[in-house]
Amino acid sequence: MKLHSPFRTALLATLGVGLGLLLIGSIQNLQTILLYVGTALFLSLGLDPIVGWLERRKLPRWAAVLITILGVLAAFAGIILMIVPIIVQQIGQLVGTLQDLAEEGAFDDPVGAIQDWLHTVFPALNVDEVWTYVEDWYASLDVGAIGSEVGGSLIAIMGAIITGFAGAFIVLILTIYFTASTPSLKRAVYQLVPASKRARFMDLGEQITDSVGYYVIGQLSLGVINGVLSAIFLSIIGAPFPAVLAVIAFFFSLIPLVGTLTGSTIIVLTCLIPGLGSNPNAWWIAAIYYLIYMQIEAYVISPRIMGRAVSVPGAVVVIAALAGGSLLGLLGALVAIPVAASILIIYRQVVIPRQNER
Repeated sequence: MKLHSPFRTALLATLGVGLGLLLIGSIQNLQTILLYVGTALFLSLGLDPIVGWLERRKLPRWAAVLITILGVLAAFAGIILMIVPIIVQQIGQLVGTLQDLAEEGAFDDPVGAIQDWLHTVFPALNVDEVWTYVEDWYASLDVGAIGSEVGGSLIAIMGAIITGFAGAFIVLILTIYFTASTPSLKRAVYQLVPASKRARFMDLGEQITDSVGYYVIGQLSLGVINGVLSAIFLSIIGAPFPAVLAVIAFFFSLIPLVGTLTGSTIIVLTCLIPGLGSNPNAWWIAAIYYLIYMQIEAYVISPRIMGRAVSVPGAVVVIAALAGGSLLGLLGALVAIPVAASILIIYRQVVIPRQNER
């Protein structure tokens, strides 16, 4: 290729590179907004089968969307109302215990109380020497710097909590909008395809959106099953805070692959804390139960529910979840499996037929 104007070629190449860098920078700056939009779109596709089911019962679209959104909000409000009173009750018990200790004079001489306790528990220990070492170590610390770091960390945590609530509100508003306007959004996307290929594209698009929706419903079904069974079982064995632990089981079951294992581990460790609950043996009973439940979920419940939702081989599920988690964290792990199912639909119905025609 003969270059008539090297300067013009270099200028166009520089502008192309600059435009690419500008685009990448814009995506990085908008990654939070894109994450909100992606999450809301994913949730709206998960709610769309419920809305469609209500529409088939002769309800108008707006009424079906309203009932679905109100049902979801009522479910989360019920969970919050179930957890908050228990947390408030436990905080009240803690404050009451501290007040009783203060009235008994336990805090009048805390240093002496600690030294007496050390003398009683460890009679061979030179408590005075150990205490002198602790005082010297504390004096060597830069308490001001540590205090400023702790204060900065607390401010960062409060900022993250406020940002999280704001993000959840934005996702909720976008989810309501996307759920209400899903048909119009689909039509707008379908209009971009040439008329000769539009019917085939619409068929594939409906299959992909249905697979996403059925996957979300299937994952929610697994979470509900685990949460309800956990609430019943933990109440029977006398575990501490069975309602809160059941909610933990529900939310962690929404995470593919490792969610149930992680939630079960947290529940067993909570039951292991002494002084909580009415049954000191609850932790090993819960451990045995969750080992059995995870086997049943993996080999009986999950294949029956998810097999109808998305037909994805097990190896693809593992690879997709790991890749999605590495790229986008928890959201990536949740979205990865329906994305893999969509790619498989295109592969089976588009790529393979074209290869067979050649």
